[in-house]
Amino acid sequence: MKNTDIRGKKLSKIIYITLLSITGALIVLLITGTIIGLVRSGDEPVIRLGNTVQPPPVQTQGDDIRIYSGLERLRITLADSSVLILSVSFPYSANDIAFTEELAVKINEFKILAGEYFQSLSVQALINLDEDAAKQEILRRFNSNLRLGRINALYFNDLMIIGAL
Repeated sequence: MKNTDIRGKKLSKIIYITLLSITGALIVLLITGTIIGLVRSGDEPVIRLGNTVQPPPVQTQGDDIRIYSGLERLRITLADSSVLILSVSFPYSANDIAFTEELAVKINEFKILAGEYFQSLSVQALINLDEDAAKQEILRRFNSNLRLGRINALYFNDLMIIGAL
C-alpha cells in the first residue's frame, strides 16, 4: 500500500510539474507575441499572400492630388455565395474641399454601387471579367452619383475571392 502511495505522489508531482511547465511556456509565448505586436508597425501584415498592386502616383502641377481609399475593404457576396474582398481607391484633389466633403458623404452609396455591380457575378464570371470594363462601369456609376466633381480613374487593390470553387 505504501508503495502505491509513493508512486501516486511521484506521478502527481510529475503531472503537476508538466502542467506548470506548459502553463509557463504559454505565458511566455503570449507575452512575446504581445511585445512583438506592440513594437512592429501596424501597416504591414505578418503574412501576405500574393502581390498587392500599388496605384501609380498621380502628378499634376500645383494640385494636391491624393488617393481616396475611404471605401476600405468591401466584402461582397457573389451570385454563387462566394465572397469577393475588394479595395477601391481613386485620385482626387484635396484642394477641392467641397468635392472632398461630397466624397465623404457618399461613402456608403459608393459601397452599394460597387456591391451591386459584383453581386450578380459568379466566381467563374469574375475570373473572366475584363477589369478595365468593370472599372469603367463602376466609375460611370460613381460619377453619375456626384454633383460637385468627377472621378477620373479607379484602382482595384486586394482583389480576393473566398470560398471559391
